[in-house]
Amino acid sequence: MNLPFFIARRYLISKKSHNAINIITFISVFCVTIVTISLVIILSGLNGLTNLVESLYNSFNTDVQVTIKAGKTFTTDSLTLNRISHVKGVSSSAEILEENALLNYEDRQVIGTLRGVGPGYKEMTSFDTLMRTGSFKLEADSVYYAVVGRGLAQRLEMPVENNNTPIKVYVPKRGEDLSINPTGLDQPFNKKNALVAGAFSINDDFDYKFMIVSLGFVRKLLDQPGAVSSIEIGLKPGANREEAEQEIRNIMGDRFTVKNRYQQNELLFKTLKSEKLWTFMILVFVLIIATFNIIGSLSMLIIEKKKDISTLSSMGADVSMIRKIFFTEGLLISFMGSITGLILGVIICLVQIKYGLVEFGEGFVVKAYPVAIQITDLLAILAFVMVIGFVAAWYPVRVFTRKHLNLQL
Repeated sequence: MNLPFFIARRYLISKKSHNAINIITFISVFCVTIVTISLVIILSGLNGLTNLVESLYNSFNTDVQVTIKAGKTFTTDSLTLNRISHVKGVSSSAEILEENALLNYEDRQVIGTLRGVGPGYKEMTSFDTLMRTGSFKLEADSVYYAVVGRGLAQRLEMPVENNNTPIKVYVPKRGEDLSINPTGLDQPFNKKNALVAGAFSINDDFDYKFMIVSLGFVRKLLDQPGAVSSIEIGLKPGANREEAEQEIRNIMGDRFTVKNRYQQNELLFKTLKSEKLWTFMILVFVLIIATFNIIGSLSMLIIEKKKDISTLSSMGADVSMIRKIFFTEGLLISFMGSITGLILGVIICLVQIKYGLVEFGEGFVVKAYPVAIQITDLLAILAFVMVIGFVAAWYPVRVFTRKHLNLQL
C-alpha cells in the first residue's frame, strides 16, 4: 500500500488528540458536501427547466422554418412544396400565415396575432400537448374554429368550453383610410367570426399573443389567397438535420432564410445557457470559500503532528514524503465531500423525478418542478471540486511545513 496514502487515511479516520481538529475536519467535509449537493440540485433543476421550455417551444415551432428576407409575406407553388417534401429526412410541411388582428368578444377587445396553419401542422408540432381546455379543431362543416392562448381567453373573459358565442376578428382593409369611420369597425375592416374550440398554454409570450386558426380563415380575412408568411417543415427522427437544412436552402434560394429550432429562439436558448453557466460559477465561488476550512484543518493537523513528523524524519522520510501525507489528507477531505455530495444530490434529484415532492402552484403547465440529471454536469462538478481541493491542500502543506516544522528545502 502507498505509505503516504495509508498514513493520511489513518489521520483522517482515527481519533485525534485535539477534538477541535476533528470538528474542523468534519466541518470541511460537511461544507464541501453541502456545496456539491447544491451544485447537483441547482444544475439539474436548470436542466429540467431548460428541457421543459424546449419541449414547450418545440411543440409550437417546427424543426425548420422558411421565411422571406425582404417583406412580410410571399407566395409559393406546389412544385416548390413538392421538392421540399422529397428532401431526404423531411417528413411533412405546412404553410403558415400570421397577421395581427383585433379580437372582439361581446364588449371586450384585445389585439392578438392570428396564426393560420395549414394541414399537417398539428401532427408536426405535437400541439396536442399544449392544449389545456377543449380540443384542437380549426374547421368543420364549413364552420371556422379557433384555438386561443389562455392569456387571451382571460383578457376577453371568455369561456372556452360550451361556448357558442363567436370571436369577431377584424383586420384593416388594404388601401382603406381608417379615418373614414373612426367610431365603427365594419366599414374599413375585414371581419370574420370563429367559434372557440380550445385553449392552449406555453408561457405568457405565447398565451397572451396567439390565436390559432386555419390557413384558409386568415387568407380570406386578408383577401390574399396564396399568401404565406412562412413554410414550416418537420424532419424525421434520426434525420441528418444539417444536410436537410442545406438542401432546403438550395431549393429556396438566397431570397429566403432557413432556420432550425435553435435559431428560431436563439436569444432564449442563449439566455438559458448563460444562466446555467453563471449559476455554476457563483456556486463554484461559494465552494472556494468553503474550502478555506480545508486549509484550517490541514494547518492545525500539521502543527499537531510535529512529533509524528519528527519520528518519520528520523526513520528516513524526506520532506517530499511528509508533504505527500498531508497533501493526500487534503485531497481525501475534498474527495469524501464531493463523492458524498454527488451521491446525496443525485438521490434527491431522483426522488424529485419519481415522486415530485416540490410542486408548482395552480396554473402551471407541469405539476412538479422538473429535474434532469446530466452526467456531464456531475463530471464537471467533481472536476472543479477536486481542482479547488488540490489548491486548498497544496497551500498549507507548502507554507506550514516550511514555517512551523523548520524543514530544510
